[in-house]
Amino acid sequence: MLESARQHRRAAVLSSSIPLAGLGWLALMAFAAGLVNAIAGGGSLLSFPALLATGLPPLAANVTNTVALAPGYVGAALAQRRQLQGQGGRLRLLLLAALLGGVVGAVLLLNSSERLFSALVPWLILSGSLLLALQEPLRQWLQRRDTARAQPQADRLATLPVFLASVYGGYFGAGLSVILLALLAITLEDDLTRLSGLKQVLALASNLAAALLFLLVAPVAFLPAVVMALASVAGGAAGGKLAGRLNPQLLRGLVVLIGVVVAILLMRRP
Repeated sequence: MLESARQHRRAAVLSSSIPLAGLGWLALMAFAAGLVNAIAGGGSLLSFPALLATGLPPLAANVTNTVALAPGYVGAALAQRRQLQGQGGRLRLLLLAALLGGVVGAVLLLNSSERLFSALVPWLILSGSLLLALQEPLRQWLQRRDTARAQPQADRLATLPVFLASVYGGYFGAGLSVILLALLAITLEDDLTRLSGLKQVLALASNLAAALLFLLVAPVAFLPAVVMALASVAGGAAGGKLAGRLNPQLLRGLVVLIGVVVAILLMRRP
């Protein structure tokens, strides 16, 4: 807790020194993250490096990013709430696993040293980029896949994979939606549209659990978080309106390319 308090003070000092242009940059990238999340996913691969570029330490940048983008998950979950009809029992079971996983992931992050997390950051960004790149091929494979599993046994079998994915979500989170959808489609017998709605709520639960814990004890840079939260919500709304006009594959490819470049640059950093 003492180390967390020190990181709180350090993050507060750094965030207060971010100039107006820096906050404008964060707002722009958060808007882009919200737009990308609404259309293709992977917005964290834009917003997290943007926070690093302002001088925030990686751990503080990660927790600030989680808090800032949490409202966007609320909007995404509400947009697909109709897909949850008839999934009440399944939702209650898996929601608990997602909440617990998000808390465990957040606790693991807060108990990671700044040095360890800094060393992991390029690989986490690279893994998120890879997951995003595999999103469409994976979705196509799942659509072709013939499934036949008994319920509710499959619902119970899905709790451990959802928990483990949510631990990753609480720790870092980029690509969480891809992981959850794949795990749900493999373990549950249902169509992808309904499972996508379930995935949105579980991703929200994992991120919200981590964000609430971060707000209590983690080094959140509050001013950037507020600016980015407002911008990401606006970006999500814009993305919803532009969803039929922008090519999601092209947008996804651009985000993957940015993520890979950022990861390589961070690996080369002394």
